[in-house]
Amino acid sequence: MHTKKWNRLPKVLIYSLPLIFVAGCTSDTVSSQEKEIIRVGHNQSQNHPTHIGMKAFEEHVESQLGDKYDIQLYPSELLGTQTNMVQLTQTGAVEITVASNSILETFNDKFEIFNLPYLFESQEAYRAVMNDPEIVDPIFTGTEESGFVTVAWLDAGIRNFYVTDKEIEEPADLAGLKIRVQQSPTNVRMMELLGGSATPMGFGDVYTAIQSGVIDGAENNELALTENGHGDVVSYYSYTQHQMIPDEVIVNTAFIDELSTGDREVFEQGFELMQTTQHQAWKEKVEEAKEYAQNEMNVAFNYPEIAAFREAVLPLHDETLANNPSLKTVYNQIQEKSEEIRNQAEGGSEE
Repeated sequence: MHTKKWNRLPKVLIYSLPLIFVAGCTSDTVSSQEKEIIRVGHNQSQNHPTHIGMKAFEEHVESQLGDKYDIQLYPSELLGTQTNMVQLTQTGAVEITVASNSILETFNDKFEIFNLPYLFESQEAYRAVMNDPEIVDPIFTGTEESGFVTVAWLDAGIRNFYVTDKEIEEPADLAGLKIRVQQSPTNVRMMELLGGSATPMGFGDVYTAIQSGVIDGAENNELALTENGHGDVVSYYSYTQHQMIPDEVIVNTAFIDELSTGDREVFEQGFELMQTTQHQAWKEKVEEAKEYAQNEMNVAFNYPEIAAFREAVLPLHDETLANNPSLKTVYNQIQEKSEEIRNQAEGGSEE
């Protein structure tokens, strides 16, 4: 419904919205009217790995094509919420946006596959799948009719449980606990199978909800402890490793299709650099966050055996495939890739 609403706006108004919202807040001032402004929006702070990746993209494109394009970065939801930014990217008012996987599910239900708990056996399998064009390209390009395609995937870490009063060593430890989850049926069902009580809510409400006792904890990556202060209101972070869900970088289809062959090559190089830079920065930031949370926030980290957690949620795999048979092909591809990575690891350990 929102898409139709945006499409009814006069085109000149649509394209002026970002300038109205963030006048004076852009990364650079346009030096020449001949330059084409490329707006890039995301919801993270300027010290977040996502922004670090975006800066690498900006510097690469402008170093090659700075006489033609002015890349302007808008962090911290300056262009609106992620949902708003996706809608603006559909219309072309914003050229590039970072979107959560759950938002993209509404445009192509095959993105739902990445939300399954314990879909990937290891980080190595996760990265191998996400970097395999044969597996991900049909999903990434499946939103073309909606006005955008995915051009890169960003590391959003491994999701684990963190609570106020005890370590989570087995699923039974979640019994009776109210845990914030993302607002999706998959995550609610996951908590049901694990024995906890799912409490869907917006991420911005989590800190206050834990602090006031409305919920007992949440599940997210390590940066939530430090970047968002959740380490101030919880005491235990348990590595259940139940989900590895990417963020996606989407680009307006008309914009990228209208680039010349040479310009598009530079942009594609920039997208690749953005991705690799963000992944490296993520790895470094996670280590920094763990150290700070332990030493400055007194959060205790524990590493439970995950076999029982994995077994508890496997029925969700069968349920999801039964409800959406179109996911079976990509699901099987992921399982085959995971087996391939496992065999390689086992073979390497025997040498």
